[in-house]
Amino acid sequence: MTAELAEILPPLLPALVAGPLMLGGIGAVLRKHVGIRHAISLVTLSLMLAASILLLIATHDGTVLAHQVGGWDYGISIPFVVDQLSAAVLMIISILGIASSLFAMATHEARARFFHPFVLILMAGVAGALMTGDIFNFFVFIEVMLLPSYGLLAMMGAKLGAHGARVYVSVNLMASTLLLAGIALIYATAGTVNLAELHGAAAEDPAVAVAGGVVLTAISIKAAVVPVHGWLTRTYPMTSPAVTALFSGIHTKVAIYALYRFYSVIYDGDDRFLWVALLVTSMTMLVGVLGAIGEKSTRSILVFHMISQIGYILIGIGLFTGLGLTAGIFYLLHHMIVKASLFLSTGAIEETYGSSQIERLGGMLKREPLIAVTFMIAALSLAGLPPFSGFVAKFAIIQATLEQAHYWVAAVAVLVSVFTLLSMLKIWTGVFMGKAPDDLEDRAMAYQERMHGKRYLRSEAQAETPTLTIIPPEDPTTQHGRVKVPMKLIVPGMLLAAVTVFFGIGAELLMSISEVAAENLLNPESYVDAVSGA
Repeated sequence: MTAELAEILPPLLPALVAGPLMLGGIGAVLRKHVGIRHAISLVTLSLMLAASILLLIATHDGTVLAHQVGGWDYGISIPFVVDQLSAAVLMIISILGIASSLFAMATHEARARFFHPFVLILMAGVAGALMTGDIFNFFVFIEVMLLPSYGLLAMMGAKLGAHGARVYVSVNLMASTLLLAGIALIYATAGTVNLAELHGAAAEDPAVAVAGGVVLTAISIKAAVVPVHGWLTRTYPMTSPAVTALFSGIHTKVAIYALYRFYSVIYDGDDRFLWVALLVTSMTMLVGVLGAIGEKSTRSILVFHMISQIGYILIGIGLFTGLGLTAGIFYLLHHMIVKASLFLSTGAIEETYGSSQIERLGGMLKREPLIAVTFMIAALSLAGLPPFSGFVAKFAIIQATLEQAHYWVAAVAVLVSVFTLLSMLKIWTGVFMGKAPDDLEDRAMAYQERMHGKRYLRSEAQAETPTLTIIPPEDPTTQHGRVKVPMKLIVPGMLLAAVTVFFGIGAELLMSISEVAAENLLNPESYVDAVSGA
């Protein structure tokens, strides 16, 4: 079956970019047909998930699939290449796209005319960035990802304000400019931007190594690595929970994928620079978790944790051993699911009760037991407690650092894990335990009336012919005289929490995927041959 898939799938790779782009465009012209836009988006994302699973199966024996787009000869065409790592990341992002879209549909944000089209165009950019075998085309697909992201932030960033929007746009434009400059330097020094032709170039030529360093620096800004992380904490908490959950699994993670790929191919895992990576990753872990401890809202804490966890993931590059890369990739895949689950479960509370400030919440364990269980599962997994996937991920990371005698990195990882648990307990005790504030119900009802009214007015404003037939959301969800989080808001986060339990109990499956992906990075010859069509 694997051999058959390896023959069938390569010519279909361009469809993973062209399909979402085309269907996003169709969705954009369907001004009044909200249901059809919902269906197009969910079907497209489901097909991307199915395709990524087939790619995962086809590449699980180490096979690398490639296709020269348009049938052009090597050197002229755009090479699309898929191995175990790119297929696994695309699969997880497809799952997050479905969960975030379901959440946005439940909050009525997805009624906005351009919500689904922007999500699909974003996914097309993600697929292209993960599959391209050319660093200039990687830049192009990153820009394809950014354009709809600006749109989603503008539509859903009610709290973002002019300052937050300015920070997001300015930082990303600066990083994109730096990335383009780095690519130009690579072309000037190596004479090519094709990954196959750049294999090992930075390890052999100091000029290419410097140019590659500019590229890696630009990508590190997009990955929110310390000390270039500040933009993340100023923007992600300010948009809607659905968009935060979606972005948490896409932008920084595609950047991390690129760091793994480019260091493997262009630097060929050169061990002269690994100490820099370990120093930066340790700083990223510490700064992120210390920032989380000082925050007072659930989303701000979780966003700072994103930075901290990015440090864990990048330890794989700093070690660049079989076990280190395996652990880093395992951590990457696990973290994407867990973090989105946390954003969606706390986002369900925020969407219903109108606040993510811990001091304005309380007593949710009794009021919302399903949300409490969902949050607890994901939080314990994030902190690295058994039997969840986070335990396997952190255990593997620490084991890999000890194997290379980097005891100080292991000590930092353990210390940060303790602080992570403490900040999760801060959310747990403040939001779920204790007594609910006396005015919680009144504030929740006032918030529902205010926000839902705005949402459909926004949808109407975007309709070709404003109509009053758009039905307001149902009453939030009163049950037995009390405000309750509706089940449709709970399900997306719960599904992702179930995935982390599955990855924890059935860790062998995710570990085997990570091992194959790590082997492809350690020995990139098959990837290079696939890009060049050899």
